[in-house]
Amino acid sequence: MANIVFNVAKGLVGHYANLPLTNDALILVPIETSGIVGDSTMVDYDTLADLLAGASNEQTTMGRKTLASVTSAVDDANDRRNMDAADVTWTGATGNPISAAVICYVPDNTAPNDATTIPLTKHDVVMTPDGTDFTLTISDFARAS
Repeated sequence: MANIVFNVAKGLVGHYANLPLTNDALILVPIETSGIVGDSTMVDYDTLADLLAGASNEQTTMGRKTLASVTSAVDDANDRRNMDAADVTWTGATGNPISAAVICYVPDNTAPNDATTIPLTKHDVVMTPDGTDFTLTISDFARAS
């Protein structure tokens, strides 16, 4: 479950999780432990470019992952909307330790651009890559109620 929903995405996470455009996608961006800003600062970033222009750094050795099997379903029994995706695996993960993963909406994944990529949710994920495979289990990455 998300630790924060970015201000720019509040009320829109369900819409973006429906992947409304032809070439859009949700991506997962690992954020390094070193330099990571607090949630109260991160929540105000409007684009991935804004987030990465601050003190926080992307862990580029592991790389970004496009989420697969994204769903956005209304749950009338619990009065909410659940957003989910398939688990993500980094094979032979190496590089600097991470403390977070940010799920972002990319309007055109054929020509991704950090300036138009919208951060949706930030998840605390503590991991030190050691060359082994690392699987991040995603179970309802966000719920809106």
